[in-house]
Amino acid sequence: MTSRFSSVSLQTRMVAASALLAVLVVGVFVALILALSAAQQATKHEARSKDVTAAALRLEKNVLDLETGIRFYVLTGNRGFLTPYYEAKGQLPERLQTFGEFASREPRQQTNTMALTSSIRRYLNEYAYAVVNFTHLGATRQAYQSVGKTQSSEIRTLFNRFFAAENLLADRRERSADAKSTHAIELGVVGLAGSAVFILLFGLYLARSIAQPVREAAEGAGRLAGGDLSLRLRQSGPGEVGELTRSFNQMAEGLESARIELEEQNAQLRESERLKSDLVNTVSHELRTPLSGVLGFTKLLLTRDFDSETRRHYLGIVDAQARRLSELLDDFLDVRRIEEGRFERARELVDVGTLLREEAQLYSAQSRMHQLELELPRAPLPVLGNPDRLRQVIGNLLSNAIKYSPQGGVVEVSAEANGDAVRMEVRDQGIGIPEHQQSQVFTKFFRGDAAASGITGTGLGLAVSRDIVESHGGRIGFTSAEGEGTTFFVELPNANGENQAQGNGASGS
Repeated sequence: MTSRFSSVSLQTRMVAASALLAVLVVGVFVALILALSAAQQATKHEARSKDVTAAALRLEKNVLDLETGIRFYVLTGNRGFLTPYYEAKGQLPERLQTFGEFASREPRQQTNTMALTSSIRRYLNEYAYAVVNFTHLGATRQAYQSVGKTQSSEIRTLFNRFFAAENLLADRRERSADAKSTHAIELGVVGLAGSAVFILLFGLYLARSIAQPVREAAEGAGRLAGGDLSLRLRQSGPGEVGELTRSFNQMAEGLESARIELEEQNAQLRESERLKSDLVNTVSHELRTPLSGVLGFTKLLLTRDFDSETRRHYLGIVDAQARRLSELLDDFLDVRRIEEGRFERARELVDVGTLLREEAQLYSAQSRMHQLELELPRAPLPVLGNPDRLRQVIGNLLSNAIKYSPQGGVVEVSAEANGDAVRMEVRDQGIGIPEHQQSQVFTKFFRGDAAASGITGTGLGLAVSRDIVESHGGRIGFTSAEGEGTTFFVELPNANGENQAQGNGASGS
């Protein structure tokens, strides 16, 4: 869920947040408008209630003027006191109509309004007109005291009932108006506070999820430009921001990998230059010595006359030096063939024991200070391979054992069938290989301290031997201790085991 949410684009989040804010603001304003409308409606009801009360008071005053004029007229018989009566009578229709219009808007007051209006009209029609038109006031006083007093009392009672009901309604309307006004204010405050809080939270969200990662990316870019390629950013932030941090980290990883690769390449180039320099020195030395011998003895043979024995001796030296030059060139050609993938091995049945005996006999004459001892089984040690190339490997191992044993000693050569492999070993009692140089023994042109010790060679023999052995499906290695000699071993697939495995596979199929 978290990864799905973090993959939402920044644009989508901004649009969603803006839409949510818009909905919140619109909702607040709609609710505020409705609350204000309700408060305004309550205020209108309250104002109408006041209008009703005012109309009722004016009507009550009008009725009091009627009653006062008639009362004084009845008591004194003076028609001059009927002036308030006539004025009130003239205003009464309009005030009744106004009162009826205002009061009729409130259903709960309609009954009181109708009763009050009927009572006033009955008082006017049944009593007031009769009193004013009677000429004998004696009977009128009696009627006023009985009928008028009753009707006046009824009208006052109805007015009191109306005012009480209206005051109750007005009080309710006032409380309702106050409550709705308070609700509208509270809703507005809450809505504005909620909008402010949402905007603040949204601003904090933008600062945390966008501004902070972008600032970190900017600072990281500065550090990256300053060379700190190990820097990695926290992969956080929405959509595009998260993609920015991931791309930044990928770029940093790529730059760091490129720097490491360049450093390795530079190291290899420096090592290659060193090896190249060593190679030039080695080749110039290794080629100059036999070439000088060939040229020198050839010149002697061409410029002087020697007896047949001396001539044969000199020609033997020239032949040996020429063969040495040929072997050097063969080593270089072998390296080139292997690097170009043109090295081919023949799959012939070869007896390793025979090869070891032949090469040991050949190299035993190289030095009178060394003694070669063979420990070989009587049974053949067959392998499938190229006999010339395998002879080249054995020759390199024997030659090195002799060269790197400058004080002489015994060189032990042994071989045995070890399960599915044929293992041969060449052990010397020479100077050994220092531990810090052992990892480079099979590197092309590496000779360690041999050059400083005056030991000849190109540093190609072991490199070519490893490629030959591995091309035959075998492996080559060594054990050595400085000053205690070295033992090289070669393991090749046993031809008997390989033929047996092929035969089993054929019979099984």
